[in-house]
This record gives sequence, structure tokens and C-alpha cells, in this order.
Amino acid sequence: MHLKLKNISKSFDGVSVLEQVNFSDAINKLAIIGPSGGGKTTLLRIVGGLLKPTQGRVFIDKEEVDYSEEKLPQYRSQLGYVFQQSGLFHHLNARANIALPLEVVHGVNKSESLERAQELLIRFGLSAEGDKMPSQLSGGQQQRAAIARAIAASPRLVLLDEPTSALDPEYTNEVLDVINDLGKTGIRFIIVTHEMGFARHACDKIAFLSGGKLIEYGASSQVFEAPKTPTLQRFLSKLLEWRV
Repeated sequence: MHLKLKNISKSFDGVSVLEQVNFSDAINKLAIIGPSGGGKTTLLRIVGGLLKPTQGRVFIDKEEVDYSEEKLPQYRSQLGYVFQQSGLFHHLNARANIALPLEVVHGVNKSESLERAQELLIRFGLSAEGDKMPSQLSGGQQQRAAIARAIAASPRLVLLDEPTSALDPEYTNEVLDVINDLGKTGIRFIIVTHEMGFARHACDKIAFLSGGKLIEYGASSQVFEAPKTPTLQRFLSKLLEWRV
């Protein structure tokens, strides 16, 4: 999948969050990193059709994203989303959380939806949790169920917004392992993350955003081993200061 961003800017109440972001490359496993408030989540939400840019254009495989209310539902249905909090429906059990969107959004019949949901529950180590409500699941289990829901309809691209930020370390690792496995099976994803080890070793490309601007972009090994700008050099040095 090819993603192109042309002069993407976004402001809220006159405050600029993104400034003239330009990007063009094939997407497989892309990590967006950078300091808090740098515009990472805003950019991800624009790519996902959840926010309309103040200025600029987005292209997926050379087709421009139409941000009109008439066209957005169809575009969004082609993508999978995983948020900081799982976003599971609290009144549905884990199985129904995966199956219901297949029925409502994608028109899959109920029996096939439930079969697909059970298949994914087994795949993500949740075979015994299908009848549990989200409140009965651990944080890691909730995020694994959310990832299962995101990939259930075989989306063109999965967008993950800091999916481990609210998790304890033990659950963080299990969720990152699941995402890593997705990449190995050919599922394309963009992840906003502060987990630098995952970004470096599980993602093939890195985009570094700071102050609403795309400061550096390149292969993960290049970005981490030979950062070109003082901004990225300072960012990485601060992260590594307390490294065990």
C-alpha cells in the first residue's frame, strides 16, 4: 500500500498541531515516534479518516481520500483501528465485540461473523474469554480483543494509537508480541508508540514528528543508529538516559 501526504496541516481553534507534513512511500510496518504533543495522534487520525485536515490532501494507492460525510464511511470500513484504551463495547462480551462490526459494517451473516470471531479469539489466546465482558478482562486481554476486532474484516491497513500506553509492563509485552506477529503475517500497520525497542526491531520504517513537523523519516536501523537532526538526537538520548 502506498501512502502520500501532501501539505497536511491541522489546527484546533487557531492553534497549529501539524504544519505542512509531506510524505510518500509504501507502507508495511511504520512507527510514528516523537515527543508528546508533536502531532502523532492527529496525523494518524487524519490518515484514518477520523479527522479532516485543515489543509492538504491524503492519497492511498494514488486515490485521494474524500473527507465528505458521504464518502468517509466507506473509506473507514477498509481500515482497522486500535486506540489507547481498547474501545470495546462495554455491554457486549469479547466474542460479540469482534462479530458485531462484521455484521453491521461489512454485511457478514451472523453465523460467519461468530465463526470468524472465535477463530481470532483462539489465535490471540482468548479462546476461554469469549463470553467475558470487557470489565472481566485484563488490560492486555482487552487490547488483544481490540486488535482481533480491528483485523477481523481483513483491512487494507491497521492504525494503532499507542495501544500499550495504559498497560502494565507485563501486558505491554504481550500486546506488542501480537502486533509483531501481525506484521510477520503480512498485515500492514501504522503505529504511534513510545516503545522504542518495538519501533526499532519490529517496524521497517520510522517517522519522527516533533512540533507538528515531520523531522526525519527512514529505515528503522538508519533512524536509530544515525539520526541526522539535533532534534532526533536529543529525543533519543533522553530516552536512553535511564536505560537498564
